[in-house]
Amino acid sequence: MKVILIQGVPHLGRVGDQVDVARGYARNFLIPQRLAVETTPSNLRSLEQLKAHARQREERLKEEAESTAGRLRDLILTIVRPAGEQDRLFGSVTKIDVAEALAAKGIDLDRRKITLEGPIKALGTHAVPIHLYRGIVAEIQVEVVRE
Repeated sequence: MKVILIQGVPHLGRVGDQVDVARGYARNFLIPQRLAVETTPSNLRSLEQLKAHARQREERLKEEAESTAGRLRDLILTIVRPAGEQDRLFGSVTKIDVAEALAAKGIDLDRRKITLEGPIKALGTHAVPIHLYRGIVAEIQVEVVRE
């Protein structure tokens, strides 16, 4: 039986895929769980509309990510922390600290997009990549200075 997946199913397919499955699997699991619908002409038209909306959404998200990347490229964040004699911080600068500093500059980003190898534990300027979207990475400079 041919069905159209309306949600991703592991080891079967992604959203919008047409797959051929056993009739019992479709009728007893996929359709009642609202993971798939039967392949009919009206469902195929609905699928095309969903794909068109998804493409528009992807384009919009990509444009937003590119504009945000443009704003971030020239940005230098200054974070003030207490430090010891050998320029070692008492504590560290983490993703959360970077996200808060960005929010103070008016740029709200999810902290999970900020990529730090580990917490920053020394004074100086550090390059911090931010993954905004698939393939769009902006790198900001985080300057950690002594309090």
